[in-house]
Amino acid sequence: MESEGDIRVLLALDLVLSFAFSYVVVTAFDLAGIGAFDWWNVAGATVILAVITYFAVLRQ
Repeated sequence: MESEGDIRVLLALDLVLSFAFSYVVVTAFDLAGIGAFDWWNVAGATVILAVITYFAVLRQ
Protein backbone atom coordinates (compact mmCIF):
# COMPACT_ATOMS: atom_id res chain seq x y z
CA MET A 1 0.00 0.00 0.00
CA GLU A 2 1.49 3.33 -1.09
CA SER A 3 0.90 6.68 0.53
CA GLU A 4 0.76 9.60 -1.88
CA GLY A 5 1.28 12.17 0.86
CA ASP A 6 -0.35 15.51 1.45
CA ILE A 7 -0.42 17.66 -1.70
CA ARG A 8 0.23 20.81 0.36
CA VAL A 9 3.50 19.39 1.63
CA LEU A 10 4.51 18.32 -1.86
CA LEU A 11 3.75 21.76 -3.31
CA ALA A 12 5.62 23.53 -0.50
CA LEU A 13 8.63 21.26 -0.97
CA ASP A 14 8.44 21.85 -4.73
CA LEU A 15 8.53 25.63 -4.23
CA VAL A 16 11.38 25.53 -1.71
CA LEU A 17 13.56 23.26 -3.85
CA SER A 18 12.71 25.20 -7.02
CA PHE A 19 13.72 28.43 -5.29
CA ALA A 20 17.01 26.97 -4.06
CA PHE A 21 17.92 25.60 -7.49
CA SER A 22 16.89 28.82 -9.23
CA TYR A 23 18.98 30.89 -6.82
CA VAL A 24 22.06 28.77 -7.54
CA VAL A 25 21.52 28.88 -11.32
CA VAL A 26 20.93 32.65 -11.45
CA THR A 27 23.98 33.23 -9.23
CA ALA A 28 26.10 31.00 -11.48
CA PHE A 29 24.86 32.84 -14.58
CA ASP A 30 25.79 36.14 -12.94
CA LEU A 31 29.28 34.91 -12.08
CA ALA A 32 29.77 33.56 -15.61
CA GLY A 33 28.62 36.83 -17.13
CA ILE A 34 25.65 35.23 -18.89
CA GLY A 35 22.96 37.12 -17.01
CA ALA A 36 22.52 39.58 -14.19
CA PHE A 37 21.53 38.56 -10.68
CA ASP A 38 18.16 40.03 -9.84
CA TRP A 39 15.49 38.80 -7.45
CA TRP A 40 12.96 39.06 -10.30
CA ASN A 41 15.11 36.61 -12.29
CA VAL A 42 15.18 34.22 -9.32
CA ALA A 43 11.41 34.54 -8.85
CA GLY A 44 10.73 33.98 -12.54
CA ALA A 45 12.99 30.95 -12.71
CA THR A 46 11.37 29.57 -9.55
CA VAL A 47 7.87 29.87 -11.00
CA ILE A 48 8.88 28.32 -14.31
CA LEU A 49 10.68 25.42 -12.63
CA ALA A 50 7.85 24.82 -10.14
CA VAL A 51 5.25 24.70 -12.93
CA ILE A 52 7.36 22.32 -15.00
CA THR A 53 7.88 20.09 -11.96
CA TYR A 54 4.17 20.15 -11.15
CA PHE A 55 3.15 19.06 -14.64
CA ALA A 56 5.94 16.49 -14.97
CA VAL A 57 5.79 14.88 -11.54
CA LEU A 58 2.97 15.92 -9.24
CA ARG A 59 -0.02 16.06 -11.58
CA GLN A 60 -1.78 12.77 -12.13
